[in-house]
Amino acid sequence: MLEQQSRVEKALNAILPAADQRPEGLHSAMRYAVMGGGKRVRPLLVYAAGELVSANPDRLDLIACAVELIHAYSLVHDDMPCMDDDSLRRGRPTVHVEYDESTALLVGDALQSLAFQVLSERELADEPEGQLQMIEILASAAGSRGMAGGQAIDLESVGRELSEPELEFMHVRKTGALIRASVRLGALCARAHNVDMEALDRFSKVAGLGFQVVDDLLDAQSSTAILGKTAGKDASNNKPTYVSLLGVVRARDLAEELQRDALDVLKQLPQGGARLGDIAGFIFNRDF
Repeated sequence: MLEQQSRVEKALNAILPAADQRPEGLHSAMRYAVMGGGKRVRPLLVYAAGELVSANPDRLDLIACAVELIHAYSLVHDDMPCMDDDSLRRGRPTVHVEYDESTALLVGDALQSLAFQVLSERELADEPEGQLQMIEILASAAGSRGMAGGQAIDLESVGRELSEPELEFMHVRKTGALIRASVRLGALCARAHNVDMEALDRFSKVAGLGFQVVDDLLDAQSSTAILGKTAGKDASNNKPTYVSLLGVVRARDLAEELQRDALDVLKQLPQGGARLGDIAGFIFNRDF
């Protein structure tokens, strides 16, 4: 994991515009948003899925960058006053605090555009149709039927009590869509004749939902110093979460159940999808 995280850090550093390139303020803020740490879970999933199909690592670098740029843009916009209004991310001031709101808005716009530039300007699939499919997958994951739609539902749900199916519907989109896309994109880097794509997709759906359940538990039980962002924000904003719906004990039980389901699905993959299993362990066993 450390090797893959190092790979994507170098690739992101090369892809992002230099801070001294005009407009310097925007480019500096873009680098601040992306290079400020983070677990790089989505890139790790790209590499792990790509490893199953013996994909070219250079292709995987670019796909890993594309999904991380989309993730970074979503965090910048999520933190803005018109969304979650947070002042801390990854242990540092959020972009709109460090710079200003208009710069933060443009940072998100520019990072999203850069993601699709990365995904389209070099050969990343064996066939042109495959690369077009990659672009469609990422666009769908980021759009109104994916991440942006999930965020819209999240904002509409403040102060409301959602049922468990409603909560799952929201988070399959808000959090799960980009995680699912990361796995699919990594596997599409090569001809995946020897991999059960449906099993990969089931794994990524379960892992994405589990990621959110654990996030809800961490927000409720961890500290700001450990999280690198404001702890307890969901409760203070009266947001529906798995903890508010189920309570801590049942939410933990659900996380454990989802982890078992994810690992069971991986048994259908070559070598049991060992690398994906390691990442699932990382996702589900973050400290509470």
